[in-house]
Amino acid sequence: MKVIKYPPREEWGKIIARPAIDHSHLFESVKNVLEDIRINGDKAVAAYSERFDKVVLTDFAVSAAEMDEAEQLVPETLKDAIRLAAANIKTFHRSQELIPQKIETMPGVVCWQKAAGIEKVGLYIPGGTAPLFSTVLMLAIPARIAGCREIVLCTPPAKDGKIHPAILYAARQAGVSLIFKIGGIQAIAAMTYGTETVPNVYKIFGPGNQYVTAAKQLVAMRDVAIDMPAGPSEVEVIADESANPSFVAADMLSQAEHGVDSQAILVTTCEDIVDKMITEIKQQLDELPRKELAEQSLQHSRIVVLKNNDDVIDFTNAYAPEHLIIETRDYATLAEQVTNAGSVFLGHFTPESAGDYASGTNHTLPTNGYARMYSGVNLDSFVKKITFQEISQSGIRNIGQAIETMAQAESLQAHSNAVSLRLADIDET
Repeated sequence: MKVIKYPPREEWGKIIARPAIDHSHLFESVKNVLEDIRINGDKAVAAYSERFDKVVLTDFAVSAAEMDEAEQLVPETLKDAIRLAAANIKTFHRSQELIPQKIETMPGVVCWQKAAGIEKVGLYIPGGTAPLFSTVLMLAIPARIAGCREIVLCTPPAKDGKIHPAILYAARQAGVSLIFKIGGIQAIAAMTYGTETVPNVYKIFGPGNQYVTAAKQLVAMRDVAIDMPAGPSEVEVIADESANPSFVAADMLSQAEHGVDSQAILVTTCEDIVDKMITEIKQQLDELPRKELAEQSLQHSRIVVLKNNDDVIDFTNAYAPEHLIIETRDYATLAEQVTNAGSVFLGHFTPESAGDYASGTNHTLPTNGYARMYSGVNLDSFVKKITFQEISQSGIRNIGQAIETMAQAESLQAHSNAVSLRLADIDET
């Protein structure tokens, strides 16, 4: 890992740069796949599944028998862990439900808002090197709480045509409506346009590789909504001399092992702890099964030494990390000053992996600096908020003249007439 000591502010931009991500070179080939599936439906999905996932399927839907079989294959200890995580996720997201309030903005003018679940949502769960059953919980549970009527899940099958049993068990626990053995671009296309088998949805959630990301970007231009722009996982750790080096190293490596383009940044004002942290990272790295992935990730990770806490906070808000862990004596004070971060983990006993799995907060978070303007997935991600208003005769009298004046100033006479006619009608009665 590169160590950077007391860099001037004008160099921070280079330090916080993520590994370059440009999916535009994929757009042409991805667009062709999307268009083929839009036109040819299941037939095209099957062809691309055979080509990309090396699996031949005659039926994409996961059957009830397969769900039952999966439940038998998941160890009881893992079932207990999934149930605990699901309960905490449900508790946290239920707390986000909107309580409608009718507000009288002026006498006779009443306005309110109602949250309505997006009727049909699609969840993409990657296969690849790890079965992300935790992401099933993070997406499907708030969708169910929000009142989404149809929750469609797509995930790539193994070469034997099976889905990892933990994914299916988590889906059943979370209340997923339909599950399909479809991965990659073809899954995004199927959920966007619909096929003979897969219903179309109105919004798509979930992480994926560069092809999935490119597909989501393309369909979001005109066909369907998506959760947020996506990039590689990242963490920033703020530490001082009170931090346990083994904790810090484990927290950084927990992001580095995600993939070669993940990034971990350690920020400190204590130069004396740097060597201890590097030693601990090296020792723990050697024991990881995914050592090669983590090693490549660490090549574009950083340890940054800054002069004071003001610099630390300014640097952090400029970086806008997906995950921020504050392992310092004064973590509460520092946390109050954080304005740009996806999810924040406070104190020495709050690892980022708690949020990834079981504390209850959502782990689908903005990356690549998007925490400056995006929130992580939450209950609001799955709802639309509809506004209502009701105006009485006295209300239209109170507000009418202002509406007429503003409409006429914008040269929109029909807008003004809509009020004037009502006022005249009231005057005649």
